[in-house]
Amino acid sequence: MDAAPRWGVMQTLQGIPVSSGIAIGKALVIDNEGFVFPRHFVLREAIEAELSRFDVAIAAASEEVEANRDSVTTQLGEAVGTIFDAHLQMLRDPGLRQGVESLIRDRNYSAEYAVNSTLGAFAKRLRESPNPVLAERAHDLVDLERCLLRHLTGQPQEELANLTSEIVLVAHNLTPGETARLNSEFVRGFVTEIGGAGGHTAIVAKGMEIPAIVGVGRFLAKVSTGDLVIADGHSGCVILQPDEETVARYHLEAERQRSLAEKLQLLRDVPAETKDGVRIQLMANIEFPLEAPACLERGADGIGLYRTEFLYLGSDAEPSEEDHFQAYAEVVRAVEGRPVVIRTLDLGADKVGFVAVDMEPERNPVLGLRSIRLSLRNPSLFMPQLRAVLRASVLGDVRLMFPLITTLTELRQAKEILAEAMNELDGRGVAFRRDMLVGMMVESPAAAMMIDCFIQEVDFISIGTNDLIQYTLAVDRSNASVANLYQAADPAVLRMIVASLEAARQAGVKASLCGQMSSEAVYTMLLLGMGLRELSVPPSTIPEIKRVCRSVTMTQCETVASHVMLLDNALDIEAFLREEFQKLGL
Repeated sequence: MDAAPRWGVMQTLQGIPVSSGIAIGKALVIDNEGFVFPRHFVLREAIEAELSRFDVAIAAASEEVEANRDSVTTQLGEAVGTIFDAHLQMLRDPGLRQGVESLIRDRNYSAEYAVNSTLGAFAKRLRESPNPVLAERAHDLVDLERCLLRHLTGQPQEELANLTSEIVLVAHNLTPGETARLNSEFVRGFVTEIGGAGGHTAIVAKGMEIPAIVGVGRFLAKVSTGDLVIADGHSGCVILQPDEETVARYHLEAERQRSLAEKLQLLRDVPAETKDGVRIQLMANIEFPLEAPACLERGADGIGLYRTEFLYLGSDAEPSEEDHFQAYAEVVRAVEGRPVVIRTLDLGADKVGFVAVDMEPERNPVLGLRSIRLSLRNPSLFMPQLRAVLRASVLGDVRLMFPLITTLTELRQAKEILAEAMNELDGRGVAFRRDMLVGMMVESPAAAMMIDCFIQEVDFISIGTNDLIQYTLAVDRSNASVANLYQAADPAVLRMIVASLEAARQAGVKASLCGQMSSEAVYTMLLLGMGLRELSVPPSTIPEIKRVCRSVTMTQCETVASHVMLLDNALDIEAFLREEFQKLGL
C-alpha cells in the first residue's frame, strides 16, 4: 500500500448558492464525525514529537481494533471477526507508516493532516477501482482514519477559528455559530451537503462575505482534505478536482468580478436615485460590529437591520448589558449619524449558541419558541438588551425593531417591557431617548393580514422576506429537499408584500424590506414598482442594487410590477423579471 499522488477525474456538483463569490483552494473536510485539522504544519524541531504522537495513536487504535475483533467474534462468530483482522493488517502496513512519515518529515505536516491525506488518497484509489471488492474496502480505510484521528485529537472536533492556511471548507453541515466563528482570512469559501437558501447559516455567510454553497447532497465521500475545489457562490456550482483549463477559467472570472466591483465602487458617493429623480434609501444588513465601516465604504445610507444574535452564537457565557451596549455603540459611532435599526434577539432552537434559558429540543423549531416569543417568555434575557439599546440611543439615530411579531398582544407586551426598561434606566439616572423610533418586522402571514392594526402602533415596519416566504408557502427554508418550493416570486408572497406596503402608505408609516429578496438585483425593479423606497441589503450588494436604481425610471418599475401582479406562478414571474433585467444591459 504505497502513498500516491492524488489523481482524480473532475466532477461537477450543483448546490444552492447562498453567498456570492468564487473560492478556489484546497479542501478541508469535516467528515460526519466532525474532525477538522486547523494545524496543517508543524515546526521542524517538532517533527520527532509528531511522529511519536502518530506511533502512540497507531498503538491505541490497534488495541481498539483488537478489542472490537474479540467482542464481535464472541457475539457474531469468527467470520465476522476477521473483518477487524483486515483492519489490523492495514494499520500495521509499512506503506501506511511510510506515507504518513514522509508527509510529516518532508512537508512538515501535522500527524492529523498526514493521516487524513494519506488514508484519504488510499481510499480514493480504492473507490475508483473497477474491482467492486476493492472499491468496497475504501469504507474500511475511512473507519481506520476516524479511529486514528480520534486518538490523535482526543476530541471529535477542534475550533474552526484556528486555521492557519487558506482552504475551502467542506462539511456535512455548519451551524450559524460555527459559521460565525470561521476565520474569513483563511476560509475562502464553504460547501455543505445540507442547508437551504434562507437558513441562518446562509445569512451569516453572506454577512461575512464568504462564498458559500449549501444543499449539495451527499458528496463527502468524493472529496478528501487537500483536493483542489472550486466553489462558485454565484451559480451554486461545485467542482472537485478541476482540470487546468477550468481553474484558469475561474481565475479569469474571479478577476472579472473584482474588476466589476472596482467599477461599482465608483458609485459609493452618489445617491441611489432613479433616472426620474426618485430617491431610494439603501440600507445595510449586518451581523457583526466590524461590518459597519464596510457599509459606509459601499455607500450605505445607514444600517437597516442589525442582527444581534452574534452575541450569543457560539458564546460560553450570557452577554451582559454592557456587552450589548458596547457592540451597539461601536456600530452607532461608526456610521456617523446615519440610522441604525437594531433588531432584538431572533434566537431559537435552530440557532446554536448560549441561551440563558432551559430550552427543550423542538421537532419543528421554526414554529416553536423562537425570536420575540423567547424574549417575552424570558424577561431576564430581554431586559438587558433593551436597556443597552436605550443607552445607545443617545449616541445617534438608533431605532428598535421587534422580530416575528404575529399578534397585537405580543407587540404590546414587548412595548410594555421596553417601558419597564426605561423606568429602570430612569431609576439609575442613565440617559436615553424616550422618542426612539420603535418598529416591527412583518414576516408572517398573520402580521401581513393584520397589518392595518399593527401599523397604528409602530413607527415603522420592515418586511422580512426570508421568514415570510417560508411561513406563507409552508416551506422549511433550511431543508434542501424542498428548496425548489422556496420561491420569493410566488404570487402569494408578493400579494402580502403589496398589502403591507399599501397599509403603511395610507397610514404615513415608513416601510422597508430586508431579506435575501432585496439583495438580488433581478427583483429591484419589481420592489420599487410595488412602492418600496427603502431596501436593506448585505453590504456587498449595495453597489449593484444602487446601479440598478440609477438605471431605471419609476414608470418602468411600476409597469413591471403591474404586469407581475397579473401572473399566477413563480416560474413565469421569475422568467419575466430576468428578461426585464437583461434589457437594462448591466
